[in-house]
Amino acid sequence: MRHVIALDVGGTGMKAALVGADGTLLHQARRATGRARGPEAVVDGILDFAAELREHGERHLGAPAVAAGVAVPGIVDEQRGIAAYAANLGWRDVPLRALVGERLGGLPVALGHDVRTGGLAEGRIGAGQGADRFLFVALGTGIAGAIGIDGRVESGAHGFAGEIGHVVVRPGGTPCPCGQHGCLERFASASAVSEAWAAATGAPEADAADCAKAVESGDPRAARVWQQAVDALADGLVTALTLLDPRTLVIGGGLAEAGETLFTPLRDAVQRRVTFQKLPTIIPAALGDTAGCLGAGLLAWDLLDLTDRKEATP
Repeated sequence: MRHVIALDVGGTGMKAALVGADGTLLHQARRATGRARGPEAVVDGILDFAAELREHGERHLGAPAVAAGVAVPGIVDEQRGIAAYAANLGWRDVPLRALVGERLGGLPVALGHDVRTGGLAEGRIGAGQGADRFLFVALGTGIAGAIGIDGRVESGAHGFAGEIGHVVVRPGGTPCPCGQHGCLERFASASAVSEAWAAATGAPEADAADCAKAVESGDPRAARVWQQAVDALADGLVTALTLLDPRTLVIGGGLAEAGETLFTPLRDAVQRRVTFQKLPTIIPAALGDTAGCLGAGLLAWDLLDLTDRKEATP
């Protein structure tokens, strides 16, 4: 069966799949990144995992993969195929596309940013399917976004497009590792809510999921922490929709797992803030933690389609 290799590399773990031409996940696997052993070990782990996937496809699907897609965090130069920087993984300027391609015997390889890749999947085959303009926002340890235009995701001139987490929503506020003060992700990410709820309760292990449950049970402290996050998120999203005018706004990541505990107040908060802007449809992501692998598979299939078109051009 014709298929591609898809790898989604996170800060602590890697998800992988063999993906069919129709987007079917034919095989899935997971493993740790091994980041405690250093960036070189992480890269070696990615290459070994990719090679194992190729072998699995040959044994169980009757043919080798025809291409590969790899999604990684941090700063990604997709055009040159370089994983430029990832704080969690400790690497800088890794020519990952070339390394994976070499390990896979010259197979075509596409490299993408993890959130933009997940956003591609959500926009093309997930919650945003059918929307000509969408914005995907992932609320996890940080906050990042993907700007979708006619079935593709815009990476920007330098690979930084969609970094909504570093829009300043509280000038002079909490310092951010990026060097600014008051960035959105310091107030509305899952980690920010976890920190605020732990401080409010005096329980260091309390997290955003605990806060959401406390909101549902009517805890006024939780309601205050949650509303502060929702208000900051609404401020950031209205800035984004003012600039981008998306038809659909897809929200994913850990914080979105709270469901309507998040979406009901968030829709209200965004609606209160818009004036001349058109209110987009605000919906939860649909693909969960398979989005990255599915998106990496789409990148691989797109790469093959592009190659076929070039070869067909006289």
